[in-house]
Amino acid sequence: MLVGPKPRDSRRPLVPDSPALPVKLDCGSATPLAVQLAEELRAFAADGRLRSGDRLPSTRALATQLAVSRTVTAAAYEQLHAEGWIAGRHGSGTYVTTAPPGAPRARPRPPRAASVAGPAVDLRPGAPWVGGIDRAAWRRAWRGAADLTPLSRPERAGVPAYRAAVAEHLLRHRGLRVSGEFDEGGRGESVLATGGTTAAVGEIAASVLRRGDTVAVEDPGYQRAVAAFRAAGMRVVSLPIDADGPLPDAVPAGAKAVYCSPAHQYPLGRRMSAGRRVELVERARRAGWLVVEDDYDGELRYDVAPLPLLAALAPDVVVHLGTTSKILSPTLGAGWMVAPPQVVTSVLEHRDETGTSPAAAGQLVVVELARNGDLGRHLRKLRRELSERRAMIVETLRGAGLDLLGDDAGAHIVVPLPDPAAERAVIDAARPLGLVLDGLGRHHQGRPVWSGIALGYAACSRDQLAAALPVLSELLTTPR
Repeated sequence: MLVGPKPRDSRRPLVPDSPALPVKLDCGSATPLAVQLAEELRAFAADGRLRSGDRLPSTRALATQLAVSRTVTAAAYEQLHAEGWIAGRHGSGTYVTTAPPGAPRARPRPPRAASVAGPAVDLRPGAPWVGGIDRAAWRRAWRGAADLTPLSRPERAGVPAYRAAVAEHLLRHRGLRVSGEFDEGGRGESVLATGGTTAAVGEIAASVLRRGDTVAVEDPGYQRAVAAFRAAGMRVVSLPIDADGPLPDAVPAGAKAVYCSPAHQYPLGRRMSAGRRVELVERARRAGWLVVEDDYDGELRYDVAPLPLLAALAPDVVVHLGTTSKILSPTLGAGWMVAPPQVVTSVLEHRDETGTSPAAAGQLVVVELARNGDLGRHLRKLRRELSERRAMIVETLRGAGLDLLGDDAGAHIVVPLPDPAAERAVIDAARPLGLVLDGLGRHHQGRPVWSGIALGYAACSRDQLAAALPVLSELLTTPR
């Protein structure tokens, strides 16, 4: 059954002074009505039927028009606001803020500041926005976790309620359908709890791979993963990257695994293209590679549509890794793994043999946050905040004539520089000015082939970022 606008004689335009938009919602679909509505409005903005500055009706008016609950329209607006498509103006309603592709985009102008005052501003990537965590919700979740009965034996696969919460999170925020239930026989795709991404890499290296196996890791890439593989006796080789992602042809013959971060490559910030994703998993099937997909910054997208996860394309050869460290806090020490059955079995056998398992405390806190709806609210707030911070950075640095990489998703942006010497000079010059910066050089396994500044914007406060941007802009545009 379709529900949509009332008959034409009573239809009011969705946007005043604009043609009426034929929103159609399918009550019989498995996709929630709020998700359908958000997709429709997002499409209208993308193809120009809604333009930047157009006023949307109130959630109440739109709910009446579509004959749906106001909860549906409010949830759709909240999602679009978090993604940066719409914004509210006090006393005047809700407006479209994202123009269609190719159209000029209005960006908020950051407050001007002459210099960085106070403690040094840390602009290195990889740290979360802990300042945005609702402290009341955080305390409530820890109290709720403490009220649960203590475990007499460790849950080797992870706390069942945590695995179920992660399965729901992956479905809603990453489009990956997996089971929160665990099959002791190791059949089917199930969620395993982990201690985080690096811990999961160590478990895979110790339980699935063998000493001396060759593993290809993106270069530049996540050096903690490189260290974890090497600590387990792996031979790690560099995997070059181009504009579409890692180059499958560069993986050496006989390699057993490939490690990559497709959603927002660390540290270059690029998204692996759809074509390269398909090419990579097809090559993995033919060559017998295990692909380790680090979903770094996967939940943080702004004006770009999500691309299919490698785990969704090829669950038979892909191990999907995620963590709460970047969306909440490393305090929790909670992550997850979705893997083929044979990998699940090997990891669990390794845990039995070594007596190790991920700590339950952080998992229980995540369960409480999810159960109360606090996790979803935080993610929406996080996307909205980081989208606005990104806009500040893009306007300031692009306005100064600087090139940027990786600004369509994630929580860091890369400013390319001509060579390692220029990179080092900028980092050294920034510290006396109160800025702590990170260069691309340290993320290479050998001699750097990329140079630039990886600019993280989640860990500092917004006021600190606003004060730092003019200083940073001058620093990066000063000839050296």
